Amino acid sequence: MWTRHHKKRRLGRLVVPLLAVAFLFYFGYHSIHGGYGLKATEEFDRQIAERQARLDELTQRRKVLEKEVELMSDGSLERDMLDEKARLALNMSRSDEIVIFHPVEN
Repeated sequence: MWTRHHKKRRLGRLVVPLLAVAFLFYFGYHSIHGGYGLKATEEFDRQIAERQARLDELTQRRKVLEKEVELMSDGSLERDMLDEKARLALNMSRSDEIVIFHPVEN
């Protein structure tokens, strides 16, 4: 019976461990720096906080505008609110009035 004898190569014993290390390095790197890694998660959390603050600001602004609309509605027309909006839109006042300008937020 014939048998073949192969000389064991040193490189052959290192192939599987090197592949395992390469895969671990690849997945380890991407778990930190990848699109869904730890650094991206920190960025997502920062964006969430920033956008929540913007949402709160816009919600508050909307409540103010809704209150102004309610004051100018047909059922309860406030003369002061109507006078204020008309003067602001027309940029006019009487000669005996003092005008104090304040910034208008959009």
